[in-house]
Amino acid sequence: MFGRLQTERPEPPETKVPELENIPEAGIGYHIDAWWWLVALVAGIIAILSITKPDPYWRIVLFVRDGIGITVLITVVSFILMLFVGMLGGLGRISKNKFIHLVTTLYVELVRGIPLLVQLIWWYFAFPVIIKQIGVWTHISFLENYEANAIVLAIFGFVFCYGAYMSEIFRAGIQSIPKGQMEAARSLGMSYFQSMRYVVLPQAIRVILPPVGNEFIALLKDSSLVSAVALADLTRRGREFMAANFDPLQVWTMIALLYLVMTLFSARIVNYIERRTKFER
Repeated sequence: MFGRLQTERPEPPETKVPELENIPEAGIGYHIDAWWWLVALVAGIIAILSITKPDPYWRIVLFVRDGIGITVLITVVSFILMLFVGMLGGLGRISKNKFIHLVTTLYVELVRGIPLLVQLIWWYFAFPVIIKQIGVWTHISFLENYEANAIVLAIFGFVFCYGAYMSEIFRAGIQSIPKGQMEAARSLGMSYFQSMRYVVLPQAIRVILPPVGNEFIALLKDSSLVSAVALADLTRRGREFMAANFDPLQVWTMIALLYLVMTLFSARIVNYIERRTKFER
């Protein structure tokens, strides 16, 4: 009886597995956005001008620093409130209730047709007159002696105006989510509001992050318009310094650089949030 013929299988060639650090995609660390160098460059220019020529550049920075605080305060508070108004407006725009849909659509169409500067002036100069007149009719002394608060009315004006634009952004974001998401949530026993809160809106917010970030940057720049209603923001303080020292070139160069560093910094933060929350479809 013949024994079995023993055959040896050739071993496969030894393959080298490249080390993880040699694969660019395998890196775990977060890559710093190269555009941060532009932020550093502008901030460096401000620092160099302030150190090499403290008069007038450092004097300008010291003079307008309270205006920077007012600008940041108005921008941040207005942005937070207009997100809430925009979400309500966006939900109203897609509402099946004809009255709610009509009211929100009328609000969006009317507000978008009036320049922001005109709206801010109206809220500061005309709105208090209406409040006082209501106080006269109702004999309420608090309303009759009402005095306008520039910061509050400026924030109200920005929220009222930008809320209309934000409503359209939210509407577009909600409508970009497939209808099957809502149907699946309803099939699980969720109500309409639960489905919108836990399923549709979280996805829509991630979709609308880029335009929402752009609105924040636009709001930061448009905050300079409050200087027209006697509010001591960055632009207003720059005008006061120029009127006292008669050096428009240095003043408005520094003011422009300060606005630029704030907008560039905000843009990088928005870009970081977008990348952290990005998902593949």
